[in-house]
Amino acid sequence: MSRITPLAVEDLSPELRDAMGFAEDLMGFTPNDVLAMARWPAFLGAVKTLVDVVYSAKELDDVLKRMIATVVSGAAGCRYCQAHTAHGAVKMVGADAAKITMVWEYETSELFSDAERAALRLALAAGGQPNAATDDHFTELERHFSTQQIMEIMGIISVFGLLNRWNDTLATTLEETPLNFAKATLRENDWEPGRHVR
Repeated sequence: MSRITPLAVEDLSPELRDAMGFAEDLMGFTPNDVLAMARWPAFLGAVKTLVDVVYSAKELDDVLKRMIATVVSGAAGCRYCQAHTAHGAVKMVGADAAKITMVWEYETSELFSDAERAALRLALAAGGQPNAATDDHFTELERHFSTQQIMEIMGIISVFGLLNRWNDTLATTLEETPLNFAKATLRENDWEPGRHVR
């Protein structure tokens, strides 16, 4: 159970309902983290703006963005965000479900390109504590991505740094839609909040 009780949808102001609509459009369901953030409307507005900026940038492929978010969330131990981003990759942006199932095998699976491997290596290194990102990660990224694309990779990693800390610390209750998707698709069996993937 979440350590901060989310607001009920019917209790949201018209402005907050607009933010909820944005989240539902992005994810395909009503997210509990947004309902909890709605208790602090200014914070929710800032997070919405940040998420909108990162996801609306279009130089980086949407599927890769979701895979980066899945790996960084798994590295940080946030099951809530890992389930959300894997679900979003398949259901919202059309990723191949087999590829998302194999996302932790990116180093060896033929489903992943060298560019994707470079981005996912950085996501894994940056998501853990202490941060393990090195100059070598960026040298490899520069072989495959423009500066703007690298900025978008960093944007996704950074947004999920915030969301991972919020949701894992609060033990946000994972909604039925992404929970069922994660149980059916991802490699781990235990999808309780606060349980680390690695």
